[in-house]
Amino acid sequence: MRKIQDKGVGGFLLDWSAVIAVILSILFFTFYTGASFLSPANLTNILRSMSITTILAVAMTVTLACDGFDMSACTLASCSGYVFMACYLWYGMSLPLSAAVCVVFTMTAYLLTLFLILVCRIPDMLATCALMFIHQGLGQWFTGGGAISAGMRLPGGAVPKRMSFETDFVAIGQAPWIILIMFACVLLAHIFLQHTKQGTFLYAIGSNKTAAALSGIPVGRYRFLAGMITAVFIAVGAMVVCSRNTAAQLCGCDNYLMPSLAAVFVGRSVGGREKPTALGTVLGAGLIVILENGLTLCAVPYYILPAVKGGVLAAALAAVYLPKRAG
Repeated sequence: MRKIQDKGVGGFLLDWSAVIAVILSILFFTFYTGASFLSPANLTNILRSMSITTILAVAMTVTLACDGFDMSACTLASCSGYVFMACYLWYGMSLPLSAAVCVVFTMTAYLLTLFLILVCRIPDMLATCALMFIHQGLGQWFTGGGAISAGMRLPGGAVPKRMSFETDFVAIGQAPWIILIMFACVLLAHIFLQHTKQGTFLYAIGSNKTAAALSGIPVGRYRFLAGMITAVFIAVGAMVVCSRNTAAQLCGCDNYLMPSLAAVFVGRSVGGREKPTALGTVLGAGLIVILENGLTLCAVPYYILPAVKGGVLAAALAAVYLPKRAG
């Protein structure tokens, strides 16, 4: 009650606009579509649809916590997916070994991102925009310009070691495992950011790098830590996408960039905290997918949906920056 009095009703509604939007969306689509929206099958479909966006958005949440901004996370995920599928299909590695190679590759590739940002002092957005093209080019070179899927020969014409997918591989991209993986990523990120000394330091760096450095926090070391954790989540997202598509498609993860960023910024506005959180991110991803799913059930043309996502991102940014402007 005191919070409402301190900030006013308008400020309170602005702080919790994302939560209010989720509740109103659920009520509207339930009223408009009847039992279809809240049916178990559709709720499972919503959770499955938001899983990949949430996992990649969690990766961005960790980066943004220390005032980073990674535009290349999803292109790196596409590139990591090529490596994962190549290990599994082309070279016949086991699923755990393929996953381990994918994680190591992603963390190694992310060292270039950190080198450009921390050593070369290139602004995050400029460095990662350049890396988007590097990831796309290297990935297509590695695959010979094509996708990696079951039964397809290697670029040199050799026959792959494995010609089909095993049950455990396919299960990763299907319910309930894809949903459980999403919640596991959110839980781990939440515990790390909210309940560890390292997470507190990342938020301190994100609030004011100079003040954090003067207080004795090694800014470069903790930004490096955030980058390595981000890389692990990117690798997980890449593997889930490959399993869901049963292929490493060209630019298979690239289209998740804007929904993931929207999810992070929607989540950043929750509660007026003005900082990215794992729980806020999953709420933001839920809002985007609920809108998309509900509008589809209402027979809204698919080509209008990108405008809806853009509107959600614009509203989230307004909720974050409008109070600062007013102050």
